[in-house]
Amino acid sequence: MYVEIFSSPGCSKCGHAKRLLRKMVETIDGNRIQWREVNILEELDYAVGLGVLSTPSIAIDGELVFTSLPGVKRLREELENRLEKTAETSSS
Repeated sequence: MYVEIFSSPGCSKCGHAKRLLRKMVETIDGNRIQWREVNILEELDYAVGLGVLSTPSIAIDGELVFTSLPGVKRLREELENRLEKTAETSSS
């Protein structure tokens, strides 16, 4: 799974989102989840192409899933559900 977190410089919510995502990836399955931070000022065309209108936003596997920082429970559920679907698909 590939997760992208869209942030902007000086955004305090973005910093919190990055820390939350880093910790969550480590506790869920750090080997199956890759992530990167996307600075919207540096990659504006890419961000807009996905539909990012505010930060922090989170895309999973190229799909904009969260347009604002979700709660811990909601983010964990989304990541775990997608990992489960990936495991089912690869075992079929």
